[in-house]
Amino acid sequence: MNETTGPLGIRGVNHLALVCADMARTVDFYQGVLGLPLVKTIELPGGAGQHFFFDLGNGDSLAFFWFPDAPGPAPGVAAPRALPGLGDLRSAVASMNHLAFHVAPEQLDEAARRLRRAGIEVLGPVNHDDSEAGWSLELHPGVFMRSVYFFDPDGICLELAAWLRRPGPQDVRHEPHRGSAVPAT
Repeated sequence: MNETTGPLGIRGVNHLALVCADMARTVDFYQGVLGLPLVKTIELPGGAGQHFFFDLGNGDSLAFFWFPDAPGPAPGVAAPRALPGLGDLRSAVASMNHLAFHVAPEQLDEAARRLRRAGIEVLGPVNHDDSEAGWSLELHPGVFMRSVYFFDPDGICLELAAWLRRPGPQDVRHEPHRGSAVPAT
C-alpha cells in the first residue's frame, strides 16, 4: 500500500476533483448507487459553492465541486458524447475523457447487474484484448481487462475496470505520436 513510483514518491491518486450540477444528486448517485462513503464536506467561502469527497479505498478519494454559477456541460468537448463503441468518444485536449474505478474481476458482472437494476444504461462487460478492434465478445486468454461503462447524472463517463493480468514490459509496444490536431497555446 505504501509503494511509491518515481522520484517524487507518488503513491497513488489522493483525489480527482470534478464538477457537478447538483451536489445532492451527486451524493445520491455516488453514495447511494455506487456505495462510495461520503467522507468530507466543505462549504466554500462567500457562498461560492461546495467541495465534497468520497472514499475510493486505498487512501484515494473522488471529489466534486458544486458552483452555483458553473457553465453547463460540453459533451464532445469536455467529455465524450457516447460510451465506447456507441458513438464518438473523443474529447478535447486537457479534458477528462473518463474515470475508471478498479474492481476485482469476480465482482464485475454483479456490479453491472446492480447498475442496471438502478436504471443506469450500461455497456459491457467489454473484454479488452490486443486484437485490431481492441475488444472481443468472447472471454479468451488474450483478454487483459474487462470493463463496464456508464454515465453519471452529469454525463461524466465512468468505467468499472478489472485487470485480468498485470501489465508487463511486453505490453509497451507502441511509439508515442508527436504533435496534435490542435496547436498548443
